[in-house]
Amino acid sequence: MKQDWKPGTVIYPLPAVLVTCGTKEDEYNIITVAWTGTICTNPPMCYISVRPERYSYDIIKRNMEFVINLTTKDMAFATDWCGVRSGRNYRKFEEMNLTPGRCTIVNAPLIEESPLCIECKVKEILSLGSHDMFISDVVNVRADEQYLNAQTGKFELAEASPLVYVHGKYYALGEEIGKFGWSVEGENKKRL
Repeated sequence: MKQDWKPGTVIYPLPAVLVTCGTKEDEYNIITVAWTGTICTNPPMCYISVRPERYSYDIIKRNMEFVINLTTKDMAFATDWCGVRSGRNYRKFEEMNLTPGRCTIVNAPLIEESPLCIECKVKEILSLGSHDMFISDVVNVRADEQYLNAQTGKFELAEASPLVYVHGKYYALGEEIGKFGWSVEGENKKRL
């Protein structure tokens, strides 16, 4: 039996990412975001949604760029901490012993400890209510070589235990159960 709930955003899990912003070291900041995702493949585009009262909001709006840094189980504490502390009061890179790195295209820093860093340039800002959506072009992706499969050259984030957010809690992704298209491959079509 199903219950009716009031309308809400309960599409889970979502990636729990650290978004970095700022073009000068004295304005560098990190904000934890779960309202993020892919918009388009070609051209590559993604979004983040941020409340206007958040400290990072004005930095991103002024500079029109940011970096989405994927997180791992090992980064869970820093991911949560950066989401509940304000950059108005803390230097988050220093407090969490995270290393700001140089991006290839944007001036915002990336997080060296992140396995994958997505450099973004804001294309449009949509005011939606509690959050504004920063629709962005992906202008570069930096991948940590330790997660590249030497034989295939593919990035294998599963080895890093990616962190996801589900209704107020963090989880590391579990075991692989298939790959895209596995349900129709071969003669042994198996259902879960």
